[in-house]
Amino acid sequence: MPFSIEAQKRPEGTKPNALRRDGKIPATLYGHNGAESIHLVVDAKAAGFLVRDAAPNKSVVEVNIPELSWNGKTVMREVQTHPWKGSLYHISFFAQK
Repeated sequence: MPFSIEAQKRPEGTKPNALRRDGKIPATLYGHNGAESIHLVVDAKAAGFLVRDAAPNKSVVEVNIPELSWNGKTVMREVQTHPWKGSLYHISFFAQK
């Protein structure tokens, strides 16, 4: 089953807790342009469905970033959750070549 998620570039100076209050989850994409990484924001509801259905380190996820005109296949590498609430904190994606 193919997985995909829409992401936006994270605005400079935004705090992660403020993003979470607005229903967004901070994320990072590694390796999309060599050794460069980019900070992203994804919708919390879409990220919840993705984390529920896709397995970290195994599932290929199509990440679409309209602001950068970058669409590519990634692997969801790390998912950080709150220790006792279980809510999402951060997602890391690694680009595939």
